[in-house]
Amino acid sequence: MLKQRSPKQSSHEPVSILLVGNNPIEMSRTLDLVKKLPGRRVVTEIAFDLASVLQRLISFRPSLILIDDNIGVSQVGQTVRNLSNDPKTRDVPIAILKNNNYSSSLVINEPADYVLKHNLTPESIYTIFKNAIRLKQARIYFAMAYKKRKRQLLRLID
Repeated sequence: MLKQRSPKQSSHEPVSILLVGNNPIEMSRTLDLVKKLPGRRVVTEIAFDLASVLQRLISFRPSLILIDDNIGVSQVGQTVRNLSNDPKTRDVPIAILKNNNYSSSLVINEPADYVLKHNLTPESIYTIFKNAIRLKQARIYFAMAYKKRKRQLLRLID
């Protein structure tokens, strides 16, 4: 059984980010920005398609997954669906890096955030990461509260 990590991360704990995309120039630019995250040591892996994502996840446990929408709408959707359904990555926040607001809308399972690539900075990546942790904490809290309230209601019925 895997040890569940706390959603809160100390500033000394490294941030592990999986970058997914098919354009090496844009991925290297994103990697440079990720490496400049303020106050954190960053560990990254890069994947170019769903097969390489699954291969990376054998030994890499990301804290955040950034997916470039250049890999195609269907590939993004399939990747997010697979990551959302996989027990290893179900709780890992996902952010989609978009070229513009006018591209076809991505109908996928709850990514943590959308970010325009031309607005991407180390600070915006840090904000994505902080918001993703808060979202994860909120989901855990609501799941626990639901479980608790459900038991209380069942006790009242009995």
